[in-house]
Amino acid sequence: MKNEYDFSKGERGKFYNPDAKFNLPIYLEKDIEEFLRKHAQAKNVEIQVLVNEWLRNNIRSVKSIL
Repeated sequence: MKNEYDFSKGERGKFYNPDAKFNLPIYLEKDIEEFLRKHAQAKNVEIQVLVNEWLRNNIRSVKSIL
């Protein structure tokens, strides 16, 4: 790495994209991941699909009691 870099010709916001969407990284503990992986395999779906389904059901349950 250089000690100094010259940014005098840099262009502010050149790579900024206001419509960019980012996926939320969620890190699961090993036992949770194993449980979800087994369930997803049993249902023949990806873990993401299973987790989204469970979260939607949980959200509906919470909303129904609020």
